[in-house]
Amino acid sequence: MSICQDLGLNFQHRMGANISQLERDIGSEQFPPNEHYFGLVNFGNTCYSNSVLQALYFCRPFREKVLEYKAKNKRTKETLLTCLADLFYSIATQKKKVGSIAPKKFIARLRKEKEEFDNYMQQDAHEFLNFLINHINEIILAERNQSTLKVQKNASGESVTCNGTAPQSAEPTWVHEIFQGTLTSETRCLNCETVSSKDEHFFDLQVDVGQNTSITHCLKCFSDTETLCNDNKFKCDNCSSYQEAQKRMRVKKLPLILALHLKRFKYMEQYNRHIKVSHRVVFPLELRLFNTSDDAVNPDRLYDLVAVVVHCGSGPNRGHYISIVKSHGFWLLFDDDMVDKIDASAIEDFYGLTSDIQKSSETGYILFYQSRDASC
Repeated sequence: MSICQDLGLNFQHRMGANISQLERDIGSEQFPPNEHYFGLVNFGNTCYSNSVLQALYFCRPFREKVLEYKAKNKRTKETLLTCLADLFYSIATQKKKVGSIAPKKFIARLRKEKEEFDNYMQQDAHEFLNFLINHINEIILAERNQSTLKVQKNASGESVTCNGTAPQSAEPTWVHEIFQGTLTSETRCLNCETVSSKDEHFFDLQVDVGQNTSITHCLKCFSDTETLCNDNKFKCDNCSSYQEAQKRMRVKKLPLILALHLKRFKYMEQYNRHIKVSHRVVFPLELRLFNTSDDAVNPDRLYDLVAVVVHCGSGPNRGHYISIVKSHGFWLLFDDDMVDKIDASAIEDFYGLTSDIQKSSETGYILFYQSRDASC
């Protein structure tokens, strides 16, 4: 039995519920109409994928865009996006309210698209999320550019290209609209006081974690001022020379869904390997960002926690991934093909360890916060 399966079985035993129990726990009157709660079968090591897919499915703006893509693209060649759309559609149209489903086609396509996932080794859920979101975005852009070329060819009788390549669309995709935020790096020269700024986009924010802290504090530290000096001086254009400077990173545009990656795997030179940082990090059910820039587009955006990918285990190469999600006011735990209803108070169990003496290590790893002004 694999480590993933072993940890999964332990978790199932501890939660003490099964799929048939779920409907009784929710109650027939409280069970949301047109909602389905389906676990995903583990193909040996695919808990990293299952946990992220469940979290994304319960990010409503993302789910609805994927299903919309499915409805509009009935004859598209198979891609990772079509396989994801088929999986989401299969869950959303099940006759039963609860159950399990095998994402066989999606996993097969994933292993074809990226060879790093084509094995039975322990994989990283954040690496998978990062690949999936970026790859989906690339598929949408490629299909859009191909469609543009077809329109141009129909109008002129020949394809129009730029330097032998397809014209790139500047319009944002729905992936951009949901997940993309903007960071601005502000650097102030300590010699001439000139402030320069540079923007960069992100699909998720990666934050360091400390002992007995909170997400709010982690984000504050993310934007703390850093002094650039000695061998790390700043090349000031105004001074035309390297100068000491102060630099800080702040959020300029807040995304519709804010994905926060807690950097729980840290390389330690003395061990010559990565270790897990299981420190307790409190993540609130509501979140407002205070590390925004002065010219932020939407600085007062208020977020609700909708999903958490949890890493269970002592290290990056040993463990198991599960997810907890919020659906219609209550919380569910997805452990591969098992689905359980949990109390909101149980979320505290996934904050992390308060001391190094404790052995249990089920820690929040990726947090998904959805803006209250989401249209869905």
